[in-house]
Amino acid sequence: MSLHRHATGAGPRVVLVHGFTQTGSSMAPLAEHLSSAFGVEVVTVDLPGHGGSGAVRVDLPGAARLLGEAGGAAAYAGYSLGGRVCLRLAVDRPDLVGSLALLGASPGIAAPAERAARRAADEALAEELERDGVPAFLERWLAQPLFATLPREAAGIEDRLVNGAGGLAAGLRLLGTGAQEPLWDRLAGLRMPVLLLAGEHDPKFRAIGARMAELIGPNARRADVPGAGHAAHLEQPARTAALLGAFLARS
Repeated sequence: MSLHRHATGAGPRVVLVHGFTQTGSSMAPLAEHLSSAFGVEVVTVDLPGHGGSGAVRVDLPGAARLLGEAGGAAAYAGYSLGGRVCLRLAVDRPDLVGSLALLGASPGIAAPAERAARRAADEALAEELERDGVPAFLERWLAQPLFATLPREAAGIEDRLVNGAGGLAAGLRLLGTGAQEPLWDRLAGLRMPVLLLAGEHDPKFRAIGARMAELIGPNARRADVPGAGHAAHLEQPARTAALLGAFLARS
């Protein structure tokens, strides 16, 4: 098995990894800003169950392994689900991750009871996907308060609609935070530079990022994307790219 990938530009390599229901194409605005302003090679991938990797079925450690094979030695930046996969790669294969940037991502759910409840919720969402199909599911998914600041024209609906119900359902069951082994106790072992980003209007992930920064230590830096909520790379791609590019230039 391998992940579908696309590369553009030339220079030091940056691997951008999308969130749930997206594909590598959703990172295109961020990739364009980075490649033109900072002179880097940008590699985007489709995660298991998504886009060109729709038939791939693996758990989070497996997804991290495939991501490392697709991206090689590079700087890695991931959003939400993509950030959780990048983080898993960083703890499993730090030799591949020169620097790590996480946008709206967490190390998982530490409390077993909360994790079990999330696993049950993810299973219910997977069954909803299989029953109602992707278009109806996306309408409900993007109506969540988490995406209240994401304009519909920036949400990339057409890109999300290339995904199949089976692949997305498998992603929820295998890659969701309910199924994920929490990585909080492994954060202190990260030695590469780490950037923890969250949208200015995303208080949940701003708080998660602050806690992560404390546990990682002095090699971690935290920043907010002005004027953005959870999907900051879609709402404010230029501002997100500026923060990421400045971090990459330093690290």
